[in-house]
Amino acid sequence: MKRIFLIFSISILFFSSGHCLEEKNDPNTWDFSRVEEGKSVKHTFTLKNDTDKTLAIKGVDTSCGCTASKINKRTLKPKESLEIEVSFNSKGYSGEVKQFVYVNTDDIDNPVIRLIIKAEVVKQ
Repeated sequence: MKRIFLIFSISILFFSSGHCLEEKNDPNTWDFSRVEEGKSVKHTFTLKNDTDKTLAIKGVDTSCGCTASKINKRTLKPKESLEIEVSFNSKGYSGEVKQFVYVNTDDIDNPVIRLIIKAEVVKQ
């Protein structure tokens, strides 16, 4: 019984640590780490058109009014990239925060690209 418990415990540690590594290396996720409450922070994501067709950006939506985004163009030729600047205003937040930015495209196979920003908001 102890042996089964040990194997189970090791496998849980293995799979959970892999998930953390995967999320840290995800180009669609950015962790601001610790942010003082009331401060605004920014990050620029890069979106590349890896298809062989022109990609149209229909719009960009955020999950909250505390998060804003800017893009520098609406059409991407094959292999072309664009920058998406995302800002987060931590006013009124505390603790762990996770917000989303949705990039709506005309790609039938991938119509919505989700970007994630995270922060731990701390009091000043």
